[in-house]
Amino acid sequence: MKASRPLLAAVLILLIIAFFALGLADYLSFGYLKSQHAAITGYFHTHPLRLALIYGAIYIAVTGLSLPGATVLTLAGGAIFGVWWGLLIVSFASSIGATLAFLAARFLFRDTVQQRVGDSLGAVNRGIERDGALYLLALRLVPLFPFFFVNLVMGLTPIGLTTFYTVSQLGMLPGTWVFVNAGTQLAQLKSANELLSPSLLTAFVLLGLFPLLAKRVISVIKSRRALRGYPRPTRFDRNLIVIGAGSAGLVSAYIAAAVRAKVTLIEKNKMGGECLNTGCVPSKALIRSARFVAQISCAEELGIRRASAEIHFADIMARVQRTIATVAPHDSVERYTRLGVDCMHGEARVVSPWAVEINGRTLTTRGIVIATGSHPQIPPLPGLDHIDYLTSDSVWQLRELPKRLLVLGGGPIGCELAQSFARLGSRVTLVQRADRLLNREDPEFSAMVMDRFNDEAVDVRVGYRAVEFLQSSNGTALVCEYGGTRVTLEFDRVLLALGRSANISGYGLEALGIHANEHGKLDVDDYLQTRIPTIYACGDVAGPYLFTHAAAHQAWYATVNALFGIFRRFQADYSVIPWCTFTDPEVARVGLNEQEARARNIPYEVTTFDIDDLDRAIADEEAYGRVKVLTVPGKDRILGVTIAGAHAGDTIAEFVSAMRHGIGLNKILQTIHIYPTFAEANKYVAGAWKRAHAPQQLLRLLARYHSWRRK
Repeated sequence: MKASRPLLAAVLILLIIAFFALGLADYLSFGYLKSQHAAITGYFHTHPLRLALIYGAIYIAVTGLSLPGATVLTLAGGAIFGVWWGLLIVSFASSIGATLAFLAARFLFRDTVQQRVGDSLGAVNRGIERDGALYLLALRLVPLFPFFFVNLVMGLTPIGLTTFYTVSQLGMLPGTWVFVNAGTQLAQLKSANELLSPSLLTAFVLLGLFPLLAKRVISVIKSRRALRGYPRPTRFDRNLIVIGAGSAGLVSAYIAAAVRAKVTLIEKNKMGGECLNTGCVPSKALIRSARFVAQISCAEELGIRRASAEIHFADIMARVQRTIATVAPHDSVERYTRLGVDCMHGEARVVSPWAVEINGRTLTTRGIVIATGSHPQIPPLPGLDHIDYLTSDSVWQLRELPKRLLVLGGGPIGCELAQSFARLGSRVTLVQRADRLLNREDPEFSAMVMDRFNDEAVDVRVGYRAVEFLQSSNGTALVCEYGGTRVTLEFDRVLLALGRSANISGYGLEALGIHANEHGKLDVDDYLQTRIPTIYACGDVAGPYLFTHAAAHQAWYATVNALFGIFRRFQADYSVIPWCTFTDPEVARVGLNEQEARARNIPYEVTTFDIDDLDRAIADEEAYGRVKVLTVPGKDRILGVTIAGAHAGDTIAEFVSAMRHGIGLNKILQTIHIYPTFAEANKYVAGAWKRAHAPQQLLRLLARYHSWRRK
């Protein structure tokens, strides 16, 4: 298939060159048509079918090759065949020719364009897949847009062939009729430009706007239909009610209060949600204590002969709770009340598109934001019901260090907690069904974490499928399947770290027809709106990213759209979402990595810098890790970055900003970085890219120049 592309391109180019070289364009001019009108009409009377076939073939060839002359040919259709036969012939010939041009552009260029700028075209592709017919119809109805250009551009998009042909035939009919009808009066026309009067152009523009206006009308009708049957309050108690006081809910309430909306924030558990109470804050506090223990064990590397620590696990967990208590005022009822948010504690239930029940009261509101978060996934494994298992929510209640801890799941949560407990003295076994840890990252970074785990005596079992839990003579055991055999792993406590599921049930959403999508999240559109136009969702409950910072990012869109959507709505932007797994080494990423780029057939170049060459890392005895940057081939535009090493979560921030604002590696190389810091690694990887793209011929000329200067 790819081999035939150059041949087709060569044939098309030769045909276009021949068209102009042989002067065929002169035969498709308005003047030539008028001069030959009588002769062509006479031929039509003697050979009507033959002329119709010749005319149709010429029209198809001209439009298929995107040559000039379609306007004159359309006039000729009316002049020769009359209005109705002319309209019929031109309609089919123009649609067939347009489809051939569409197919040629798709065959020759679409894969290349999508591979090179597919990320930038993501929103366009989604819009075309969803509403491509409407957009194409709008373009076809307005003769201001050159039809040959529309044919070629649409060929680069995901719009279907049948849709393109059908919409083109219907959309070009009004303009075709105008030109064919004018062709019947050819003798009175002095030039083709007389057809496009300001009034006619205005009429076409209004006609072109019709599909888009129709889409808006349909959206309004669908919204009203979704709201039908629910009594609309005559007045509203609130502008916005936010359900859930985790990261997404807190930011939503904060934004609403900042723009002086009357907002109520409802939480049934603790303010701060999972992040503050059972997620980010406690896990990072535990990781810090565990890292300190690991650093003491490496004291000799820093020139310290003897160092030791007496570990009391209960004290460490008390510190974790103290850390939560210290951060808690940032998310407290008192703070948000001062900001102007009405905070309520209790179980919220959405009873209509404009009403929420809470503690026996019914509050009416213009809009509702669902930010109810997520909970740990519990696998349906036999025997699990008889075990006092731990999750990332309940592990913080431990006060006694498990002697043998089994961690089920090798994703970010499982890896972070497995390493921390191992460093504090547990014998940790980590079971991962996939063939490596952190399998969303490139294999080399998974291997770095795996090597560190092996050094720290974490027993990693990759490729093990959990089958059932059993009671054994030495406690409890997990039976796994590995390589066709069964393996029994004994433990004292088990920690389930298999991901999280959205909190959807119990809020009255099902009664309103708001259900989960195929990913188990609330089904929302690009504006974070559910099927009920007054109800939005953000954070873990909506996905696709289950990060605190992603939830806060979504909250802006959900809140602004809920409050100001009648004026303008904003599509949620996921183009630059960073994240970090806080193992040692940390693994941070933004944008594409290599395995994703290959899976999506996106061309890329790889540039790396190994952190073991970084002066600050050497001084800190943390000389391990790597910076890996994917760029557009031959250009410094960044497609994605992965960093493994100490402080990777902080170091990657420069690349996040660069991608968000279109800054390439050349600009990073030109930026002064403090010496010695870990951030210098960003400059060095940019330098590695620059060296790989150095102009070798120019450098050879410069070498000769300097040699001449020395003589």
